[in-house]
Amino acid sequence: MMGVLVLCVFAAVLNYISASTEVCTNTLLPGAKGDQGEIGEEGDQGKLGKNGPPGLPGLTGETGLEGKAGHTGKMGPIGDNGNKGDTGLDGPSGLKGKPGTTCDCGRYRKVVGQLDINVGKLRNAVKFVKNVILGLKETEERYYLLVKEPKRFREASMNCKLRGGTLAMPKTSNTNRLMADYVSQAGLTRVYIGVQVQSKDTDGTSSHVYADSSPLQGFAAWSQDDLSSSVSPTTNSSCVELLSTGTWSHVECEATMFFICEFPKSRRRGGGGGGGGGAGARGTPAPASS
Repeated sequence: MMGVLVLCVFAAVLNYISASTEVCTNTLLPGAKGDQGEIGEEGDQGKLGKNGPPGLPGLTGETGLEGKAGHTGKMGPIGDNGNKGDTGLDGPSGLKGKPGTTCDCGRYRKVVGQLDINVGKLRNAVKFVKNVILGLKETEERYYLLVKEPKRFREASMNCKLRGGTLAMPKTSNTNRLMADYVSQAGLTRVYIGVQVQSKDTDGTSSHVYADSSPLQGFAAWSQDDLSSSVSPTTNSSCVELLSTGTWSHVECEATMFFICEFPKSRRRGGGGGGGGGAGARGTPAPASS
């Protein structure tokens, strides 16, 4: 009866174990440390590891033997000039030269002297041509030519331009006096000059200009009659004549009379050629007709 009971208990336990989903596990704990074993045999050599950091520099070694000379390099830049050296000793004297020819200096002096005489004669001849034949008068800067051809004002102005000059413009008292004497010595009483009425101002006075279009200023030699009267540029009396007395007067531009042209002197380079014989004029003015 006891055996049947044990069997029933065993069957119940077995049934319980088979019906349960959980599994029982046991943890194995390490045992106590054993005794040290014997040293094994030396193993095979392992793989080569990575290079370590460089060590400290070693001591300087002994100097080696001198090597062979290398190839010649390129030429360097030229250096500065050195200091001048001392003067060397004088060399031996050369051989004596051949005697020269005798100079005929007196002959050349005569030629040069004759040339000076000829130049003086030529200057006198040029002066004679200018002052006597052409009848020119001159100042330091200009030549003046009295043209004895009766013309109207516009024609006289054009005639002077064709000769290479302009109608004479007395801009100073000295020039005005020279031109007046020129007229008087020629036996004339009046001539055209390069002064003309340009416009009439608001106050009733007339303004004048020279033949080079510059305004009349600084000098004028009007007669008393012209100072007391005004001239309208719309009339023909807008041109100006120079009397032998040195005074100016208005005149009709259609009147025909003689006139004076002026020509500037061209300066030589270097500032020379202002007076004297009057060399270097801008072309010789055409001679006046008698």
